[in-house]
Amino acid sequence: MIRLSAFADEISQDPTEQIDVLERHGIRHIEFRAIHGSNVLELAEDQHAAFREQLRARGFGLSAIGSPIGKSRVEDDFESHLARFEEALELAEYYGAPRIRVFSFYIPPGDDPESHRVEVMRRMGELARRAHDRGVTLFLENEKGIFGDTAARVLDILETVGSPALSHAFDPANYLEVGQSIDQAWTMLKHHVTHFHVKDLDPATHRNVPAGHGSGQIPRLIADAVASGFTGFCVLEPHLIVAEKSYGFTGPDRFGDAATALKQILAERGIVWS
Repeated sequence: MIRLSAFADEISQDPTEQIDVLERHGIRHIEFRAIHGSNVLELAEDQHAAFREQLRARGFGLSAIGSPIGKSRVEDDFESHLARFEEALELAEYYGAPRIRVFSFYIPPGDDPESHRVEVMRRMGELARRAHDRGVTLFLENEKGIFGDTAARVLDILETVGSPALSHAFDPANYLEVGQSIDQAWTMLKHHVTHFHVKDLDPATHRNVPAGHGSGQIPRLIADAVASGFTGFCVLEPHLIVAEKSYGFTGPDRFGDAATALKQILAERGIVWS
């Protein structure tokens, strides 16, 4: 069985509306990125307390802390970034969700990513070490402009760091954004994938579309993963209206289209979900 979740800030910044819409679609987990217009790492203590109570009262959990850790420039000060990471680790414990989404640092435009490899590996190794010490799993997401944008560099990070605390959140649309072959990426990484971000892309129009309507091969990937024993989260991140570097928006109505498309894929393949 797999579990469904969503970046609920794609629905609304109002946590009550987030939960109401997800509940209508039978989804009871959130990849916590933002509420009230603030990133998860920028919220005040009382906002976290109120949201945690709301989640508990409605029977919801978190699939992960959808943090921006690693979504900074590789030349930026790392010590201050580690302080933010410690906040993310605290929140993972606070919400009873020992899982954090991370990235692998922006490379200066025009630079050869390999010239920054040593520093990226040092940083990712330290993040993984601290996560392992706290019993937290990190999901490394691929993204354009980041060292781990292609499957080869994602695999390099995972194998070089070599930590059980670091695995891969596979995002098909982000691979398409950098011209990566989905077949090649999946073949290289499937055994490292413990988390899916369900985002599809139509390369002809360069627009995000519901799962199965683009070139991300999401139906095949999920079916193959489940056949191989995958029991993790499939997290809706549709980006159907807005798709920016640090922000995506789908809205409550279009989110329904995204949820329906994913559930139809699962039903057609006899995949049980919760």
